[in-house]
Amino acid sequence: MKVLVLDTSAFIMGFNPTRTGEVYTVPAVEDELLRGTMTQLRFHVNKEKGKVILRFPSPRALESVEAVSTRAGEKGHVSQADREVVALALDLKQDGQDPVIVSDDYAVQNMAEHLHLNYGSLANFGIAHKFDWIMYCPACHRRSKGPEKTCRICGTELKRKVLSRSKLSRDQPVK
Repeated sequence: MKVLVLDTSAFIMGFNPTRTGEVYTVPAVEDELLRGTMTQLRFHVNKEKGKVILRFPSPRALESVEAVSTRAGEKGHVSQADREVVALALDLKQDGQDPVIVSDDYAVQNMAEHLHLNYGSLANFGIAHKFDWIMYCPACHRRSKGPEKTCRICGTELKRKVLSRSKLSRDQPVK
């Protein structure tokens, strides 16, 4: 059964989960919403009506997402909520469901692509390539896979660049 997994950007873009079927998110998404805004109000109303199910991802799924975010070079560029959303989608897939992550965040889409998870966006076209990123030092040219901000050798601020990219061969589901 197809289910949706919403990240913070889905709520910010005004997604209203009124369709039939299950819609999930993680508690950390609620923490990212600005207090007292229409977005937060919409979130709470949908949660209270049971249209959005809050669920924590399993530790095993979180470990898988951490490994992929490190390998793909996204580790320092995604929030805890983003990692949990992707991990929850992994859990739902493991449970035999067909999760679709709804996110306009390219880093979330890239991690989903690396994990062979479906995703869709609301306000952009989504990613066209799967990327592997690397952090590098523009001064001493050393590479770093970690989320560090400065070079461990010379102290220069690290830059991010694409290590490899591959064109996506499948069409992504829309909304």
